[in-house]
Amino acid sequence: MTTREITSPEELAELLGAPTQRARDKERTVLHQRDREWLAASPFCLIATAGADGSCDVSPKGDPAGFTLVLDETTIAIPERPGNRRADGYRNILANPHVGLIFLIPGRTDTLRINGRARLVTDAPYFADMVVKGHRPVLAVEVAIEQIFYHCAKAFLRSELWRPETWQPDALPTRARLVKEVEASTENLADLERHYGPDYVTTIYA
Repeated sequence: MTTREITSPEELAELLGAPTQRARDKERTVLHQRDREWLAASPFCLIATAGADGSCDVSPKGDPAGFTLVLDETTIAIPERPGNRRADGYRNILANPHVGLIFLIPGRTDTLRINGRARLVTDAPYFADMVVKGHRPVLAVEVAIEQIFYHCAKAFLRSELWRPETWQPDALPTRARLVKEVEASTENLADLERHYGPDYVTTIYA
């Protein structure tokens, strides 16, 4: 069997067919009150970016529900907390401000999607509203909204993502073992197990 590749928008449209009118018309550019409520209930989002050379990154962001602030009807801000300092997505934003975001609510099978243009801010009056456990954010990603819509539940239903009886967290080794085996760490396993052990949660804002 030979591999068949799609190489044009026309081929793609012929294969997938035309979107329904509902799918075509659901895009908006201004936050609705329900969007604000969704953001207030969401503790987790994914930020997709692309560099000037096309290299891509998707980074998870999470905090207590409502961590994404609504600044006005077309602007939101997402705080950055201490991390691994790679800053892949932020380097992309500096070269190419276009971002795509997906906001999740645990247990919900639909999602809120926002696309827009981002900038990195190191301080602003609203930083006081982003303090968690006494810690201000390192920076914030401000997103000027260009497109917003809700995404259907099919992917979550197919994956059974929110069904605990399907979860298998022990199907792979611990995070410490993955670091040792995959990332060629020079640290010994015992030290890594301690680092990623029960006390790890106490350092996530430090």
